[in-house]
Amino acid sequence: MSRPVTLFTGQFADIPLEEFAPMAASWGYDGLELACWGDHVDVDRAARDKKYAKTRRQILADNGLDLYAISHHLAGQLVCDPNDDDRTDAFAPPETHGDSEKKRRWAVKTMKNTARAARNMGVNVVNGFTGSPIWHLLYSFPPVSDKMIDDGFARFAKLWNPILDVFDQCGVRFALEVHPTEIAYDIVTARRALKAINRRKAFGFNFDPSHLHWQMVDPVMFIHAFKDRIYHVHMKDAALTLDGETGILASHLNFGTPGRGWDFRSLGRGGVDFEEIIRALNHIDYNGPLSVEWEDAVMDREHGAAEACQYVRDVDFPKSDRVFDEAFGD
Repeated sequence: MSRPVTLFTGQFADIPLEEFAPMAASWGYDGLELACWGDHVDVDRAARDKKYAKTRRQILADNGLDLYAISHHLAGQLVCDPNDDDRTDAFAPPETHGDSEKKRRWAVKTMKNTARAARNMGVNVVNGFTGSPIWHLLYSFPPVSDKMIDDGFARFAKLWNPILDVFDQCGVRFALEVHPTEIAYDIVTARRALKAINRRKAFGFNFDPSHLHWQMVDPVMFIHAFKDRIYHVHMKDAALTLDGETGILASHLNFGTPGRGWDFRSLGRGGVDFEEIIRALNHIDYNGPLSVEWEDAVMDREHGAAEACQYVRDVDFPKSDRVFDEAFGD
């Protein structure tokens, strides 16, 4: 049996859900992964109003779609980030702007409500970001001590454990999208993040190969390293476009700029080996959705979302229930 093919609505959150759901259905998707911004999900309302929560699913059902996960990357980012960055004002309500601790308090409350909203909507996975108090220390100059990094992981645990307590109460799991700017951005830091929270089951990963690929981390190794923690899967492609002038730090060139050292691509048009990813997912018995997160700065998004759905259907295949030559036995 093939896995459900879904579409993350984050890149389409400017389109009202009632308009977007029939579009996604027309492209062939089985369901959606709803972003908790735009009008797709108001998590504070869904946490307290079960009737509203049910309307989100009903809009999808009216279009032959199911709901498999919700995602709140924006609020999650603000939990651990230093927040003295005016860019993140766009992620939070106006009354918090310019005040880092107000933004953090809002983010913690909202992530707890995201768990409650997921429960009321009948889904058991919330995807998102954690933010990081130490991402800005990535390059160790001025010198970065071991204690600074230790303290960063300890702060992540201190801020996220109370949030994860609510996830446990709601029977919902949080899946971190391992990603630069998060507490975990590769295999080594993902292991350390799990250790920091004592490997509690409420915390796992939204596997997204694109962010690993451009860092030159093997996505298949990530799957095998965390076979019991892959709670959700994003299907997203990227391409290394190194030309001898630029590197993987992208040279302050925006997405889609010629000469940038890497970029996201529509599925099947980059360098991610999805054949091996599907084989690895079969090995770990992952049967959840394959959720397209579509990003390509030089392609029309509706064209890309439609072709991505068909690409995932073509590349996916069910796990065998036997070794091929067992048919020759007695």
